[in-house]
Amino acid sequence: MRLPADFVFSQDSLQDFADCRRRFQLTHVLRLAWPAVEAEPVLEHELHLQMGAAFHRLVHQHVSGVPADRLEASIGDEELRIWWTNYLEQRPAGLPEVRHSELLLTAPLGSRRLLARYDLVAAEAGGRMVIVDWKTSRRKPKRELVAERLQTRVYPYLLVRGGMHLNAGNAVLPEQVEMVYWYAAFPDEPEVFEYGAAQFDSDGSYLAALASEIDRLPEGDQPLTDDRNQCRYCVYRSLCRRGVGAGPLDESSDEEGAGDDLGPTFEFGEVEEVAY
Repeated sequence: MRLPADFVFSQDSLQDFADCRRRFQLTHVLRLAWPAVEAEPVLEHELHLQMGAAFHRLVHQHVSGVPADRLEASIGDEELRIWWTNYLEQRPAGLPEVRHSELLLTAPLGSRRLLARYDLVAAEAGGRMVIVDWKTSRRKPKRELVAERLQTRVYPYLLVRGGMHLNAGNAVLPEQVEMVYWYAAFPDEPEVFEYGAAQFDSDGSYLAALASEIDRLPEGDQPLTDDRNQCRYCVYRSLCRRGVGAGPLDESSDEEGAGDDLGPTFEFGEVEEVAY
């Protein structure tokens, strides 16, 4: 049981492997659909997923030039309206003027490729490049936990590797890049991570080693995580005999509804430009 030859790594799939090898195997190797929910109450969780996706669509449309008042007229949910007001009044300021919303980038990673979809990249050729990721979780995670997430390593690294066309055809220097997590429910508490050459080298080595380890997985069932907290919001928890009930939504600080894992249907033709 091996990964398909055309499998593309993303921060989601790499995070799955880092969290639990069995979950990675069930999701990405076996592609096993399992009838369980991630969080409870179920209806509230599903609504929150929908509102998170709706917020990302609103911001994408606004960045693309649709007037804010026209977008606001389409909002019927009160929580979504609060997020939208927070965005209009307290979104990150001082960003470079050239904005790329819902941007796809890819670059080689070992024998495969690494892909990411960026909520927003604000770029100044030869100057700053700011990655902004919109978060709609109801709890704001601690900064140290955010720093440990694969997204915080993958997104800046891939922008350096694959973002030359955003930098007038010149190599992107790690020092040009910073990453901002902006929380719609906590608009005055963004988390900002600066990048640099040492972190880029460290991320490159780590991600390459991770990809190589995945490609060399032995046959048979992969081990379950030792951290049972990972199982609370995993749909496979009953399959793995790690509990039946889902974790409560109000205790989850993960981002809902905005992952970048495009799955096996992704076509590289969707990427405007690929840099090596």
